[in-house]
Amino acid sequence: MQLLHTMLRVGNLQRSIDFYTQVLGMSLLRTNERPDQKYDLAFVGYGRNPEHAEIELTYNYGVDTYELGSAFGHIAIGVPDVAATCTAVRDKAAALGGAITREPGPVKGGSTVIAFITDPDGYKIELIQRPA
Repeated sequence: MQLLHTMLRVGNLQRSIDFYTQVLGMSLLRTNERPDQKYDLAFVGYGRNPEHAEIELTYNYGVDTYELGSAFGHIAIGVPDVAATCTAVRDKAAALGGAITREPGPVKGGSTVIAFITDPDGYKIELIQRPA
């Protein structure tokens, strides 16, 4: 078995594509328009599956917001320097509707450095320091 992708429902597909590519440095891998079924898809990531897991952004026509509920936690991304990453993306994230919601620092009860960014739809992305 292998993790292929995670799907997130988004309220504005282009805004989400811009956030994940411009703020988090992912590539737009492919899109799929389904007007008869009233949804469009965009796949973003750091590489294509099956070698890399992807994020599937799904826009359902006419739906611009979702209630995220309390079950979903976050997506985690490894970066070499959490503080430098936050500094580099702070203004871009804000311009695209996102925000750094937990400043860089050690995880509670540990020493691993983390931070959190929230995307324009409210999904949380954890940055975890993973030196090269």
